[in-house]
Amino acid sequence: MVPVSIVIIAKSEADILAACIDKARLITDDIVVIDSDDTTDLNNIPGCRVLKKRWDGYGANKNKGVDAAKYNWILSIDADEIVDDELIEALHHLQYNDPNIVYDIKFCSYFGKKQIRFGSWGRDHHIRLFNRNKVRWSETMVHETLVLPDTVSIQKAKGHLHHYSVNDAHEYESKGIYYAKLSAKKYFNMGKRTSFIKLYLSPFFGFIKNYIFYMGFLDGREGWDIAKITVKNTRRKYLFLSGMEASQQKKQTYKDSFAVEY
Repeated sequence: MVPVSIVIIAKSEADILAACIDKARLITDDIVVIDSDDTTDLNNIPGCRVLKKRWDGYGANKNKGVDAAKYNWILSIDADEIVDDELIEALHHLQYNDPNIVYDIKFCSYFGKKQIRFGSWGRDHHIRLFNRNKVRWSETMVHETLVLPDTVSIQKAKGHLHHYSVNDAHEYESKGIYYAKLSAKKYFNMGKRTSFIKLYLSPFFGFIKNYIFYMGFLDGREGWDIAKITVKNTRRKYLFLSGMEASQQKKQTYKDSFAVEY
């Protein structure tokens, strides 16, 4: 065992979580699962501590697990991600003596049972191993990031996290709509505004980069589905944002009109 706590957030991935924890038990004696789904019972999965927490967003719930962890070194994974044997071995050989180092881990992403080797999915990697005394998650509802101080250096870890993202195109599109709404709300609260470029040109060039330059077409039908749905959901994000802007403008116009009439 190594002095690393594995923190997992779960919302409804009990079918994959068991396999996730089986591999995690080969790394550490401290596995913390933050469960925010009242419809599933995760307490029957051995080898972990399940903490029932209200859903406050991805970053906030990850930080809840970080705070509850036994060790300062944190491996943060999602319930649909599984460490492979190469990564397990690499984690057993790290020194964990410099809290200013964070480790970037490559991903193997799956569309159904097929591994996606090209496109943006085939190039995926994220910083997931860090010391909580130096690093925390940003507490945004979606697309959370690690807040890294200037003193931190990034190193590559050997091995992969296998990400079983979606089962099919329908699930990917449904998830995309959900994330598009969250992203629009995040952008709106940040004061970001939509534009012609974001609504039309950004999705188009995103498709060209993903499907052509990153050779997503080599993944066959799955590569096409990923590129096509990604474009649709990118545009949806800005359409939702545009709708929120119009609603705000309408409320402001009504408020100003009411003030004049009064």
